Amino acid sequence: MELDDAYANVPHIPGGAQYPARWTVAAEAFRARLGAERRAELGLPYGKGARQAFDLFHPKGTAQGLVVFVHGGYWLRFDRSFWSHLAAGPLARGWAVAMPSYDLCPEVRIADITRQISLAVTVAAARVDGRIAIAGHSAGGHLVTRMAVPGVLPAEVAARLSHVMPISPVSDLRPLLQTTMNEQFRLDMAAAEAESPVLMRPLPVPVTVWVGAEERPVFLDQARWLAEAWGAGHEVARGRHHFDVIEALEDPASRMVGQLLG
Repeated sequence: MELDDAYANVPHIPGGAQYPARWTVAAEAFRARLGAERRAELGLPYGKGARQAFDLFHPKGTAQGLVVFVHGGYWLRFDRSFWSHLAAGPLARGWAVAMPSYDLCPEVRIADITRQISLAVTVAAARVDGRIAIAGHSAGGHLVTRMAVPGVLPAEVAARLSHVMPISPVSDLRPLLQTTMNEQFRLDMAAAEAESPVLMRPLPVPVTVWVGAEERPVFLDQARWLAEAWGAGHEVARGRHHFDVIEALEDPASRMVGQLLG
């Protein structure tokens, strides 16, 4: 299809195919350490399906608020177990971190996943007091952006949102109609428009769109389109590509973590 290569990341990142294994090792070590400190609650259900669960990591002492991180994978792959280590930055600054899994296409539609993430955020929010900051990567960037649209989260949860950070997001789903991935998404134009944040108006919540300067041109476009449509902050991280741009979440002193929690 016309845009398959444009939206392909692995072939254009040196060692791209090795990243999932690296993430798995780092995430497992992180969970083991937090588990030994009794600061990890794993597999907390938010819905009825096996994948409708989240891990909750607690800081030392009373949490200052809740960060929810939503993973990517084109709504087709991965789960929360690959990303646990990305909680390190917010945790070190005193925030709890929830990481949900969700059902994947083609078993469900993207709109169904949006509803699942809304429920996940709501259930996690009931367990931690204070502000809520949400971040998501790639397809997860789409999903957290959808949380910033009026009516998606319950009003009492939306009122607690302090920052929304889509990282390398897919913000306009219409181009995906021209990819073979759409055989699994099963989008038509109406469904793509209904799930495209660039066509929506956001809540009055701070939003920062983050993207790596070395990403595929379509991801630079997707980030810019969203920032322009929403009047949002727009950070382009020098020297970063689609797979390593999220590593800044591990560092409590990073600009990314500072923006997310600020």
